[in-house]
Amino acid sequence: MSAEFRETVRAALAEIVLPYADQWERQGRMDRAAWLELGARGLLHAGLTGTDFLCGAIVLEELGRTGYAGVRAAVAVHAFMAAYYLERFATPEQRHYLEDLRAGRLIVGLAISEPEAGSDLRTLTTVARENCDAPTEYLVSGTKSPIANGLDADILITLANTATRPTSNALACSSLLIVDLRDAPVTRTPLPMLGWHSAGLATIEFAEVGVPAGNLLGRRDRAMLHLMAALDFERLAASLLALGGVGHCLELTLAQVRARVIDADPLVARQAIRHRLTALTGELSVLTTYLDRAVRSHAIGELDTYTAATAKLMSTELAAAAARACLQFHGARGYRADAAPARIYRDAAGAILAAGPSELMHELMFTGIDEALNTYGPSPA
Repeated sequence: MSAEFRETVRAALAEIVLPYADQWERQGRMDRAAWLELGARGLLHAGLTGTDFLCGAIVLEELGRTGYAGVRAAVAVHAFMAAYYLERFATPEQRHYLEDLRAGRLIVGLAISEPEAGSDLRTLTTVARENCDAPTEYLVSGTKSPIANGLDADILITLANTATRPTSNALACSSLLIVDLRDAPVTRTPLPMLGWHSAGLATIEFAEVGVPAGNLLGRRDRAMLHLMAALDFERLAASLLALGGVGHCLELTLAQVRARVIDADPLVARQAIRHRLTALTGELSVLTTYLDRAVRSHAIGELDTYTAATAKLMSTELAAAAARACLQFHGARGYRADAAPARIYRDAAGAILAAGPSELMHELMFTGIDEALNTYGPSPA
């Protein structure tokens, strides 16, 4: 069943994404028609929780295997990361957003990070204050950046400070809001990032955007709890995207070293090159096994922060190492700005930063280090 589903997903992405991905890279966003087609094929509704996520994990990995991290980021933020907040915390009256998301009728993004508040959200400056003239409405003001799908998003799951008095820790008194950007007073500024060119990355400035009180997602002033519940899933999703990316990258690299000839022999005839590739492939095999365990842990509601952080760290760092090898073995041709190895190399740097950089993953892992070591039982006397 899983093999058949994987082939179906791979074929659909080959039809919907691959013929147009280079164009999307140049224009800085995916076409809206692609979102509708992804929705029609069920790829925006592959499962977020329970055993349904076993299929969702395959979709994430196959998105990674397309080789276009901008596309995979855009789709994953929409169909998995933002959707997870709606799946977990939306009221029955808010569920229509989830239905439109899954159909591709609405493009959705996450507005969590800010220019001066990325991994440390305690310095959050975006505010949502109650409208004195309309008590059933919040007015949202502030700047969010970088936002995947920011150029085209119809709605944003937005983190904002809802405190009624000044506080030194804005996150402790923050809430999540579903902000409808259609006809809203917002300014969208494209972000010329190093990689992820097709992700529609933008800075979004809110100028007292009216948000109905009914669009409060989850409990007021309890966003920190909701973020804690969702960030482990987000890091698992990022790990699966990177896993697929590593597989694609190593396949591309192996084909190159078999085809490229120097001094009458293909590169693969050189022991040092073979050993570098087998080392990377061995790490990929270990990562695949670890992520299989992580996926199954999430499916039964037992994914923990240590596992999610470890998966994210291992997968994105391996993706960067594989990208370096791919670029090196392609030589000058791979270094061209429009070459696949150069794109993969640029994109790998972004994956290390998204959902928390490697340094933060190490810190999160340390909080669970005792339990992780106890998994193996006490040392012999």
